[in-house]
Amino acid sequence: MEPINLEELQGFVGTAVEISVHDQQGGDQAPVINKKIEKIEYCPDHTHIRFYFDHFNFIAVPLASDMAQSETLFCASNTESGLTYTFRRV
Repeated sequence: MEPINLEELQGFVGTAVEISVHDQQGGDQAPVINKKIEKIEYCPDHTHIRFYFDHFNFIAVPLASDMAQSETLFCASNTESGLTYTFRRV
C-alpha cells in the first residue's frame, strides 16, 4: 500500500460506489452503504480526504492511511484508528 494521492482519486467523482468501513479489531461494523461521490477534497487542515455525497455529507479518510487503488476499488487502512475504508464502484 502507498500514501493517498488526491489527484488519483478524481476518477471516482460522479460514480456510484459501495462503501464499507471495517474495524481491524473485529468490533462493531458500520453497514455497507451505496452512494454517489459528488466531489473529493482535502479537509481544511489537510489531515483527511473528504468524499462528499452531497453538499454537506461526507466520509473522511485519514491522509496518513495506506492506500490501494484500481479502476473499480479504493481501499485505505489506518493503523492509528484501526479502520479500513473500502469504496467499490457499483
